[in-house]
Amino acid sequence: MSAMRDVRMRGFEKRADVADVLRFLAQRYGALEAEDVAVVDCAGRVLALDVRSDVDVPGFARSAMDGYAVRGEDTFGASAYDPIALRVVGEAWPGRAHAGSLGPQQAVRIMTGAPLPDGADAVAMAEVCAERDGVVEVHEPVAPRKNVGAPGEDLRAGEVVLRAGRRLRPQDAGLLASIGRDPVRCVRRPRVRLYVTGDELLPAGRRPEGHRIVDSNSVMLRALLARDGGDLLDFEILPDDAARIRDALAAPGADVVLVSGGSSVGAEDYAPHIVQELGTLDFHGIAMRPSSPAGVGSIGDAAVVLLPGNPVSCLCAYEVFAGPTVRARGGRSRRRARRSSPRRCGRPDV
Repeated sequence: MSAMRDVRMRGFEKRADVADVLRFLAQRYGALEAEDVAVVDCAGRVLALDVRSDVDVPGFARSAMDGYAVRGEDTFGASAYDPIALRVVGEAWPGRAHAGSLGPQQAVRIMTGAPLPDGADAVAMAEVCAERDGVVEVHEPVAPRKNVGAPGEDLRAGEVVLRAGRRLRPQDAGLLASIGRDPVRCVRRPRVRLYVTGDELLPAGRRPEGHRIVDSNSVMLRALLARDGGDLLDFEILPDDAARIRDALAAPGADVVLVSGGSSVGAEDYAPHIVQELGTLDFHGIAMRPSSPAGVGSIGDAAVVLLPGNPVSCLCAYEVFAGPTVRARGGRSRRRARRSSPRRCGRPDV
């Protein structure tokens, strides 16, 4: 939109189709560049690259039970009535291996997670063993590899463990830590500036007084931005003053700018004209209810979404236009899973 007719106190000649606005936003605003994120902070972020393990997990044969490391063949024939007696020659703990090698008719006391001694190939659970005077009696046979975690059993070196575009869950962060991946290459979180305009507004936490109302939109929008992965830079309640609004919108450093209020056709609705002055106002007035006074444009590289001041209209415009843009900039899906059901719409008489 190269020029803009002043629609204040006149109304919109026509309104843009919602699908056209969504198509414009999808084509223009994709994922931001990647950045390194510490593995302890990566949960909730979106992977920018596939992650391939360069180690086996586990990296060594380890016990899956508390008990005794044995040679499985030495326990064949054991029973509750005729146990097999093995000499205990040492012990193994997590992070501390048994120093020697296991020979025939020998056992090593072992704890869960401890490395399996050389020469052992199985672990007899403590529940089927009884130790006395340096000798352990095994009361049931243990097959080779029983109760042993083999090297690479969970992950093999070279295996792709997580794909690019995945929003990392807490368990994914744990997986990345387990293979020693730090930092993690993630899509940068979008930086968002939020402004709410109106001489009538009081800060959240105050009580309404006289002809002034309490700002509730910023409370709602901040929570929505946190949900959608936005990194809030600024928040300010601005008066209906063109110079103040122009200075705020001209501030650099944002990927998305949200303005709530002052987006319609009233005499003091300055935001659409200031966006046009500083950048482009691509859509103003959209064929949807509520939220028809919403607008979409850009200032520099930042997407600008004008949200109506009415709280319900503000919420709808955010969910339809701003939310998908914030999520997409951070590498997330534009769509959010919602329950839906078909309904027949009425049509007013014309």
